[in-house]
Amino acid sequence: MSTPHRPRLKSLTPTTTGPCSAELPSPQADLGEPKGVAEGVPTAVVPDPQQGDGRYFVAWLSISTPYGATPTARSTCLCGRDRRAFGERKVLALITEHADHREHCPLRTPQEGRKAA
Repeated sequence: MSTPHRPRLKSLTPTTTGPCSAELPSPQADLGEPKGVAEGVPTAVVPDPQQGDGRYFVAWLSISTPYGATPTARSTCLCGRDRRAFGERKVLALITEHADHREHCPLRTPQEGRKAA
């Protein structure tokens, strides 16, 4: 009994030794839609039809507590406020400070009609 013949796992392509002449495409005029575009699909970029409701982000609070590491937090605001805290006690204090700043930030509260101090 003989073992069955196994086919090769890789197919090697033979290399050419002589020069290869590639066919040049014939020049064509660019007319109509580009090839490969489905019919009825617009090719121009159109603006996003979704409109915002006028709200935008003013203040951010980022808290990171990796397992087994020191918790960190960062409070930033468009008014220029940028605070960082490291450690559990200081992060908790920054959270309270961030909430207080949101109520008193000049970008969130209108300045008109307020009495001078």
